[in-house]
Amino acid sequence: MQTLQAIIEKDGTVHLLEPTDLSGVRRAIVTVLDTTLVTGLRPYGLARGEFVVPEDFDDPLPDDLLDTFEEK
Repeated sequence: MQTLQAIIEKDGTVHLLEPTDLSGVRRAIVTVLDTTLVTGLRPYGLARGEFVVPEDFDDPLPDDLLDTFEEK
């Protein structure tokens, strides 16, 4: 099973947004997320005041957490 993003045109034409190997006939379950397609850049500051970036945001991760990500 794969999860793929696609655009569905008004006439039902489906355009996959990423390459995939679909040799043969396949069944699909489609979830329509929205009726409109939003394009372009989002404006800056949409989440202003909703959170604070901590001072240590760019600091290196602790060794034990880094080991977890590196599967050591």
